Amino acid sequence: MNMIRTAMLLAVMTALFMGVGYLIGGTGGMMIAFVIAAAMNLFSYWNADKMVLRMHHAVEVDERNAPEYFGIVRDLAARAGLPMPRVYLIQNDQPNAFATGRNPQNAAVAATTGLLDRLSYEEVAGVMAHELAHVQNRDTLTMTITATLAGAISMLGNFALFFGGNRDNNNPFGFVGILVAMIVAPFAAMMVQMAISRTREYSADRRGAEICGNPLWLASALDKIARRAKKVVNQDAERNPATAHMFIINPLSGERMDNLFSTHPDTDNRIAALQAMAGEIRSTPEPQPREENHGPWGARTEAPESRPQPKSEPKSEPRWGRDANGRKGPWS
Repeated sequence: MNMIRTAMLLAVMTALFMGVGYLIGGTGGMMIAFVIAAAMNLFSYWNADKMVLRMHHAVEVDERNAPEYFGIVRDLAARAGLPMPRVYLIQNDQPNAFATGRNPQNAAVAATTGLLDRLSYEEVAGVMAHELAHVQNRDTLTMTITATLAGAISMLGNFALFFGGNRDNNNPFGFVGILVAMIVAPFAAMMVQMAISRTREYSADRRGAEICGNPLWLASALDKIARRAKKVVNQDAERNPATAHMFIINPLSGERMDNLFSTHPDTDNRIAALQAMAGEIRSTPEPQPREENHGPWGARTEAPESRPQPKSEPKSEPRWGRDANGRKGPWS
């Protein structure tokens, strides 16, 4: 059912793209727009994940240089029945995370150093479970391609004034068609893009809570991320605003209202939904504290002593990206 909805959404975006082409250049413009849309969809399908990771200067990590972080993702992927995704770390003080990839077999998850430094083990697990839920639901492909087409529609709208004004013979709607292409079509594309992102955040929150086993872990993480994200500017995200909807919390400044123009639902609403979910399952015993040789999802692969203890380290030092010799992750 999710694949059907995805196909329908992409069909709507492609049709909207072709419609803008028709408003600008008539039948010929529509055919050109169709070819461009098909090429963009194909390119995004194979390369969108690499593009997004490169935009945010993500560095791939493994069990040697980020054992705790990598272990969390591995345990959660096993709980969700997913293939192990590639794991990336972004050197950025804003706590945030996102997932990308065309399918579960080619997925990647990325978290910032700010998220790993400032959240607890359980909160990080809640966040990464949310991202794996996006992978499982195949949201990453849909949201990436939709964002690409929405940006292209906006670009065509900007070109309409320059390339449509002297081609009334090709443009059956004349100036009205150009005006629609400039204003209405990009606005409609933005609405579709935002609706896709916002709806799927609620779904990923719920599925992520099921994967990690406790909705309150994710609820606590969302509260911390939202408060900190308002104070820290994410320069890479500001330079690439089309990727903002992929993050668990909007990384851009100025997005605080739960309305049609925000890329994410209001954080308080998401937290309330998770708390309600926790209430629904309260009769089920809550996950017990980790025993000496067990994490929250079963046996650990490394001794607990290998995990840095948060109280014994300065806050400015990363707790999640070190190797066995204490060296800091990929930037050491």
